[in-house]
Amino acid sequence: MTRSTGAARLRPALRAPEATRGNALPAGAWWLWALGLATAASRTTNPLLLGLLVGVAGYVVAARRTDAPWARSYGAFIRIGLFVIAVRLVFSVLLGSPVPGTHPLFTLPEVPLPDWAQGVRIGGRVTAEQLVFALYDGAKLATLLICIGAANSLANPARLLKSLPGALYEVGVAVVVAMTFAPNMVADVARLRTARRLRGRPTGGIGAVLQIGLPVLEGALERSVAVAASMDARGYGRTAQVPPAVRRTTHVLTLGGLLGVCAGTYGLLAAQGAVHGLPLLLVGLAAAMAGLGLGGRRSVRTRYRPDRWGVRAWLVAASGVAVAAAMIWAGAADPDALRPGVVPLTAPVLPLWPAAAVLVGLLPAAVAPVPSSPSDSKELA
Repeated sequence: MTRSTGAARLRPALRAPEATRGNALPAGAWWLWALGLATAASRTTNPLLLGLLVGVAGYVVAARRTDAPWARSYGAFIRIGLFVIAVRLVFSVLLGSPVPGTHPLFTLPEVPLPDWAQGVRIGGRVTAEQLVFALYDGAKLATLLICIGAANSLANPARLLKSLPGALYEVGVAVVVAMTFAPNMVADVARLRTARRLRGRPTGGIGAVLQIGLPVLEGALERSVAVAASMDARGYGRTAQVPPAVRRTTHVLTLGGLLGVCAGTYGLLAAQGAVHGLPLLLVGLAAAMAGLGLGGRRSVRTRYRPDRWGVRAWLVAASGVAVAAAMIWAGAADPDALRPGVVPLTAPVLPLWPAAAVLVGLLPAAVAPVPSSPSDSKELA
């Protein structure tokens, strides 16, 4: 009896709670999780692992996405990823590929080019090896875009703006406006098409698009004006006076740190630079954070209800970091498993322990708070 009672009490404690304004995950946790999956995708061209990453991201989005307008952009990123794969295949067919192949599929008429265009061809023989190589390369980029789309669907851009350091607030406003304009425009188009359908008017064709376009642009302009008015009413743009030495130190630390982050990220993404990339990335992050901390002294704004990083937020962020770290280590230990060859043409094999590491990315579907009802989701924003 005692054991059953204890298990019954433990089960609700382990269950993810319903999302409220107090326990909703910070936007930064979702972005760290998604960037971890994207980093893992950048380390492999194995289509089985890439498909597993897409499946993990899609499952988490389906389990923890809200009904907000900005949460509906995941499908658009999937379509963009498929378009990227198609374009990569078309370019490979039309412009050729340096990959040698022994399985010709068809031959296109080749356009003669002048001598100065050596190494470039238009048309010619198309082999199965070059198409498979293009498919792997396009799937890698598509997976990166889909992982970023998962972050756009799960992270509230307004809360992400609130979490930014004071030194990046101006840049963050521009980024958030750019990120939210497309989802809001899609929502406006859907709303206007529904209204036209209820009135018995056509919703397709060039004429309907022209009639819908003007109200959509007008609505976007009105929202921009409303945001600018609200920012002006709240005193946005006021800065405090700081000594010149602090300003110069801020510029040096921020610029040097960002250069270090770029160089370290390139090292992590490159095939041979993972050993030197991680220390350089950590040093760059430390310098950039110090510069942003000093630069935040110029901002006199305050935060209302700042986001708190609880255990669940750290678990979500750590799951993405763990997937990226495991894939980087797997790329150094067994690169052939993560980058299957196309010459000779062989079927890709799913490596077991990298695949198990990718499944760690499913942790947010279990620990993140469950989305609330549509009426409550507006309060979370």
